[in-house]
Amino acid sequence: MVLGASSYTYAEATRYQQLSAWINAHVHAFEYFFGVPRLLVPDNLRTGVSRACRYDPDLNPTYQELAMHYAVGVVPARPYRARDKAKVEVGVQVAERWIIAALRHQTFFRLEDVNRAIRELLERLNQRPFRKREGSRASVFAAVERSALQALPAEPFDMSQWSYARVNIDYHIAFDANFYSVPYTLVQERVEVRATPTTVEIFHKGQRVASHVRGHGREQVFTHREHRPKSHQAHLEWTPSRMVNWAEQIGPHTAKLFERILADKPHPEMGYRSCLGIIRLAEELCSAKNPYTAN
Repeated sequence: MVLGASSYTYAEATRYQQLSAWINAHVHAFEYFFGVPRLLVPDNLRTGVSRACRYDPDLNPTYQELAMHYAVGVVPARPYRARDKAKVEVGVQVAERWIIAALRHQTFFRLEDVNRAIRELLERLNQRPFRKREGSRASVFAAVERSALQALPAEPFDMSQWSYARVNIDYHIAFDANFYSVPYTLVQERVEVRATPTTVEIFHKGQRVASHVRGHGREQVFTHREHRPKSHQAHLEWTPSRMVNWAEQIGPHTAKLFERILADKPHPEMGYRSCLGIIRLAEELCSAKNPYTAN
């Protein structure tokens, strides 16, 4: 990130170019500047811009939340118009020459060590005198831009990720290898999922319908009592007995397996996914044996 008047520069190394790295790099840059500019001009990378457009681009929802949290405008550069972000294009070249080139013969085993070395060279770069005018990036920043930056918000940005999910017949959605409940009336509906490092929120048609503490294990089930139907046995036509009856048509051993799956879950509905998967597998095997059987 490069500021417009002083060319005061921030740079860091990341493990990848995914959303979390993109957002955290912004947060770290604002903290480095001790303030927030009023406008950002990023590239049209997919991490930040969902749909590139010359006149009305769509930002990634998480990037939009970052902009709202810091009260900063975002105007992505036009596609194939590098001059829209000329400052940072030059800043990349400068960082390559004065930071990357200086570290090219060193070996690092931790990302923290890389960024510590980058930070030392970054300070030298910003203090380095200009060739064609007086002062340095740091001195112009202190004289001109520091007072023009907006203050950092009191609370740090809580990064969120947005995705879509389909509510299963067990009135849970699958997200990040765990399962979260929603009101059972939303079975088979498409919902939006907003996840932060600590919470998972679920939205349907713009309305929040569920909020859970985020699990960081695998195969964990998070269920709110009020999301459950009054009677699991009477919930639509999906009952444990129906699952077992289907299994008996495959074979007695399959029926026993279904009973075991349903009994091992906190609620029988939690085992429906596994049971339906076995039923579909059986149907595929039958179709493979008899290709003339109609589905």
